[in-house]
Amino acid sequence: MSEEHILVIPADLITSLGHLEGFEVDVDRFLVPILASDRLSYRPRAAMETDPSFKQLIPYVVMQWTDPNDGLVRVFTYTRGGGSGESRLHAKRSIGVGGHISQEDADGDEDPYLTGMRRELDEEVTIECDYTDQREGLLYDPSNEVGRVHLGVIHRFTLEQPSVTSNEAELADGEFLTVAELRSQYDALETWSQLCLDALFPENH
Repeated sequence: MSEEHILVIPADLITSLGHLEGFEVDVDRFLVPILASDRLSYRPRAAMETDPSFKQLIPYVVMQWTDPNDGLVRVFTYTRGGGSGESRLHAKRSIGVGGHISQEDADGDEDPYLTGMRRELDEEVTIECDYTDQREGLLYDPSNEVGRVHLGVIHRFTLEQPSVTSNEAELADGEFLTVAELRSQYDALETWSQLCLDALFPENH
């Protein structure tokens, strides 16, 4: 089986557009020129995991539902399992679902980014209700070795029902928790989930 080739962006292309660190709400300032660039390429995944001169583009979907009984927002969360995914994140809690854009995602007529996002979602979860999709921000966290080689595109899915089930053992203990419950588990969350929790659900709201 040949090695997966994934969509990457030269780090200097991002730098040329402006300083990007943490959660950036001005998505289009960076993402529009990135996706339009002729410098995007598909490269072997293993090599890219240790090469910070390229950033892997990762759609990262946060799913929320508002309980009509108490008016509280609840967010889908799970524990990363021990399968074939990113070993450096195992046993961390996450509120984001998503993954790499693969070269195969570019085979059809549609946007490879959207194709890859949908494929990753379909592999990992089943969403059995209507929802709206809002692109909320970009996420770059160079504070650790995982974050240094990834650029996250944060999507907020607002669901009509809490109808999400995990499709993979990788996504263990899938459930909807209130923002307060997630804050109480803050230290157990992976870094991207901490940054998304702070940005998407600020405490003063």
